[in-house]
Amino acid sequence: MSNVPEIDVTQLSDDAVVLDVREKDEWTAGRAPNAIYAPLADLPTSLGNVPHGEQIPVICRSGGRSSRAVEWLQREGFDPVNVAGGMKAWAAAGKPMVADTDEDPKVI
Repeated sequence: MSNVPEIDVTQLSDDAVVLDVREKDEWTAGRAPNAIYAPLADLPTSLGNVPHGEQIPVICRSGGRSSRAVEWLQREGFDPVNVAGGMKAWAAAGKPMVADTDEDPKVI
């Protein structure tokens, strides 16, 4: 059993600040409005963007990459929590999304 703390997307406000660890094309297609972008591969060099001293929800597409990010961030002294179900759950819950395209935001 994993020791990665999780939070259900329904426990997050629509304007929650989340750390999004997906790839650029996923971020561009659709994300939470107040998301902070730090792809998993770049996380070690993006720590300046990660809020310290408060719990930070970490999100990816479905929860796998964010779970790995949470484990790593815990070792670095942060207080992260994995968003169960990721952006797929965020979208399914009808939470707001924004995109960098002319299309409606979507999870890819």
